[in-house]
Amino acid sequence: MSEKAARPRLEDVAARVGLSTASVSLVLRGVPGPSERTRQRVLKAAAELGYQPDRNASMLARRRSRLLGVMVDIHSPFHAELVEHLHTAAEQVGYDLVLSTQTRTRDETTAVETLLAFRSEALILLGPVAPAATLTALHQKAPVVSVGRRIPDAELDVVRTADDDGVGQIVDHLTGLGHRSIAYVDGGKGVIATDRRRGYREAMRRHGLDDHIRVLHGDHTEEAGERAAGQLLSGTGLPTAVVAFNDQCAIGVLTALSRAGVPVPGAVSVAGYDDDALSRLSCFNLTTVSQSAEEQAHHAVTAALERLDEGRTEPREIVLPPQLVVRGTTAPVA
Repeated sequence: MSEKAARPRLEDVAARVGLSTASVSLVLRGVPGPSERTRQRVLKAAAELGYQPDRNASMLARRRSRLLGVMVDIHSPFHAELVEHLHTAAEQVGYDLVLSTQTRTRDETTAVETLLAFRSEALILLGPVAPAATLTALHQKAPVVSVGRRIPDAELDVVRTADDDGVGQIVDHLTGLGHRSIAYVDGGKGVIATDRRRGYREAMRRHGLDDHIRVLHGDHTEEAGERAAGQLLSGTGLPTAVVAFNDQCAIGVLTALSRAGVPVPGAVSVAGYDDDALSRLSCFNLTTVSQSAEEQAHHAVTAALERLDEGRTEPREIVLPPQLVVRGTTAPVA
């Protein structure tokens, strides 16, 4: 590349106005000190040369990246919505995000290592599954905010909704519609799945439905919902309602029931959890539970900034109340 085509440097602006690079840097960073005449000369020279400050070099010089690292499950519509709100919340306070994805072939450890390699000042982990001790050790390297998962007695910050209460609200809603035979499609391993499963069991017992408790193996995918619905269809009789671990799983249940010609909610009511973008589509119109993605994102960024910029050291857990969203997939028992 020719010298003419090279990107203008701070030294080029300084040479144009006959000042030191330190003086030019003060002007371009808006630091008080240089006279108004000097400031105008520097700004004019920078404009004429087409100079653009190197943000990365500037951050390195100050030993700050102002980057928040976010680990996200690429298959989760709810995580995608969280990331959108995290971007907005971070930009409002002068930070940016680095994203690292967790996939079926890329584990949580690799995703986190990538975030640290890009000099993320704090880590916002969406639904982490690593042991609490591992997350606590990670918190010693950079402040960690866990979003969505309960972590008892941890040193790091937690932002979540009360998952057990959310599933309990669904069971309350269904029993209020006259349902008694209510099956639950589980979310697999992990604290979030455990809390939602417990919420189902406790709510069923609260309504005197101990004999109707039925937990089907599942996970967070549409395929798991289809498999669980297949088990119900091949059994001795369908329940009148199915509650799924999340919206993706619930959509799998809806798909299998539709394929089998079972009307929803005419014969079977179905509910999910998360209130993600898919659940709101008219083709699904899914009854679900909202976790308030925007509010969770705001609290997560705020928690990170309190650690980085305000010196807070004590851990904080923010538990938001879930909210039942009734749509078209639940109705009174036939």
